[in-house]
Amino acid sequence: MAPPPRADLQQPACPLFDLGQLYATRGLIAHLEANPGTAVQALVRRHVAGDYGELSASDRQANVDAIASGERILSAYTVAGERVYLITEDTDGQGPGRITTALLAVEY
Repeated sequence: MAPPPRADLQQPACPLFDLGQLYATRGLIAHLEANPGTAVQALVRRHVAGDYGELSASDRQANVDAIASGERILSAYTVAGERVYLITEDTDGQGPGRITTALLAVEY
């Protein structure tokens, strides 16, 4: 019998918005590989489920408004001492439509 799936790898019951194309910077990937315990997939699941991490109340409200209007959605988490951002936004006709980028704050 196979073990049950890990909770941090399960899909959210109902994503709040479309992620579009997903990108992660080399810096973030290297940081996660050097500090096992958090996968980029787990951060993406939190982001799309509305767990925006370490944001102010006004930034959280801005995300709620952004979901309705199609504007940029931001999440911020701390992973192994480094601030990580996930940003979902439209490319305004400059690419594949909607994209989500996961990156270290120092790469922003």
